[in-house]
Amino acid sequence: MSSKSTKESIIDAADQLFYQQGYEKTSFADIAQAVGITRGNFYHHFKTKDDILASVINLRLENTADMLEQWQEDSQSPSERIECFIKILIMNRAKIRLYGCPVGTLTTELGKLEHPQLNNANQVFLLFSDWLEQQFLALGHTQNARELARHLLARSQGVATLASAFHDEAFLYQEVDTLTEWLAQYH
Repeated sequence: MSSKSTKESIIDAADQLFYQQGYEKTSFADIAQAVGITRGNFYHHFKTKDDILASVINLRLENTADMLEQWQEDSQSPSERIECFIKILIMNRAKIRLYGCPVGTLTTELGKLEHPQLNNANQVFLLFSDWLEQQFLALGHTQNARELARHLLARSQGVATLASAFHDEAFLYQEVDTLTEWLAQYH
């Protein structure tokens, strides 16, 4: 395994463990075990847990930017693009039901810890918010595009939180339908 692929494997494993267990509860040993490396090899790539967190946040930012770009390319209209955002709840329903939203859970935990990486983690929400705002602007909502974008982002976070709290996939589907109907009034 090359040095780069080991580092990428560490970041991927940390990303999953931070999502499933939480940042604070995940140890170096947990990550090393998930990757199948020794702690010494682990420390060769990352000296601190905060270094890993910064890499996980960068990975999430890159993945989110790539996903938004893909939606932009694959969808014909701003409404279709916004529906992609809404339907991500369905695409990730099993994980959301178990763990909530990966962005929301991490930013909430980092906020409670008053962690210095909180502002960087919030950048994922800003990517979504800015992208949604652009879609609403393209639909002609020049006066309230930001408000609509933030409303949709907040609503999706609430849906993810409650779907996880209740372990209720049917609720998630119901809310996605409601959000899709809500969007129809803004076409």
